[in-house]
Amino acid sequence: MTQRTRRLDELLREEISDIITRQVDDPRIGFLTITDVEVAPDLRHANVWVSVIGSDDEKKQTLRALAHAMPFVRQRLGRLRLKRIPDLHVKEDETAARGTRLMKILEELEQGGSGELEPSVETLPSPQRKSPEPEKAE
Repeated sequence: MTQRTRRLDELLREEISDIITRQVDDPRIGFLTITDVEVAPDLRHANVWVSVIGSDDEKKQTLRALAHAMPFVRQRLGRLRLKRIPDLHVKEDETAARGTRLMKILEELEQGGSGELEPSVETLPSPQRKSPEPEKAE
């Protein structure tokens, strides 16, 4: 990976996060973080790695909605005035979940357990979007 593609990865990560936060208004999109963007060497494609908090169904729904929103996001990236705006492909980043599972296994091993865990269930509550407050008449 060259210095140029690393800079482009970071620029795209910041811009995509901003566009999704400020301009994409889809109620199917839950609480997410753009963790990384990896641009191909030919700059034609980019993987957008996303970490999503919520149940399995909410994660799937968010990923589907994001994939549907990517053409809009790509269009908005045109303001960057790059020679080529890559096609964006959404991928789920499970690094945090794997790290949490590994920490639980290590903790159990330290306590003399076998290190085998049952399949985990989401421990964090699913964040809810705030509904806009009605305007107060003066």
